[in-house]
Amino acid sequence: MYRGILIFLLITNLFSYEITNGKTFFLELNKDSHIFKDNKELPRLKNPSKEDGYFVLIPVEYKTKKNIINLLHVEGNKKTNIALHVEQGNYKKETLKVNSKKVNPPKSEQNRIWKEYLESKKIYATFTKKRYWSKPFLLPLNSKITSVYGNARVYNGSLKGFHSGTDFRAPTGTKLKTVNDGVVVVASRRYYSGNAVIIDHGEGIYSSYSHMSKIAVKVGQKVKRGEVLGLSGATGRVTGPHLHFSIIIDSKKIDPLDFIQKINSLFD
Repeated sequence: MYRGILIFLLITNLFSYEITNGKTFFLELNKDSHIFKDNKELPRLKNPSKEDGYFVLIPVEYKTKKNIINLLHVEGNKKTNIALHVEQGNYKKETLKVNSKKVNPPKSEQNRIWKEYLESKKIYATFTKKRYWSKPFLLPLNSKITSVYGNARVYNGSLKGFHSGTDFRAPTGTKLKTVNDGVVVVASRRYYSGNAVIIDHGEGIYSSYSHMSKIAVKVGQKVKRGEVLGLSGATGRVTGPHLHFSIIIDSKKIDPLDFIQKINSLFD
């Protein structure tokens, strides 16, 4: 079953869908179906609630401009073209006041920032074949959302990119929980993220938790869905205590709430 907005179906075997930048396109497949992009087969993931069911995840990077992503669906001898039309989301702009060193870091911190960037890049490019989760994804905590994914971020008058996750209100000391089973791959204090934890859930899916006051897990530790990772805080580049929560697929930071809604639909 295809999930998305179906625009039209032509006799030329062309399906066309719309997807917003920063969102995840989701396709359910049967055991004989395969999806190709740029002549490479995309990883087929086992459907946890259907014996012969599979699915693929296609994260659309936030910076993707309005264009078309071409996919090929193959089932036996039948081939169907899928045109994925990327539309620009109606994202807003946020103006924030933070420590000036977190906007224009001193030279003494440049090597650290670059090292942390390369570490994250290497981790997110790693596709762990094993799946650690078997149940629906949770939210890291139940509280008011104070900033949504995708907003342009203006720090101290300078545009510094976009909001790559969802912020939850969390007074310092609030318990933060992992959204699903996985393995801790980062548990350290970082320049921008402050005290941060990153979880590998397997099959290219990662979750990230930033700005903690305390970290309660270690790298290499296996964690269970709902297990406490640490306590919320105001470390790193922040305006106050909160949780910045992200989901990363195929090295792309995508809308975490959109992802959780779609992945959990497998269990409906």
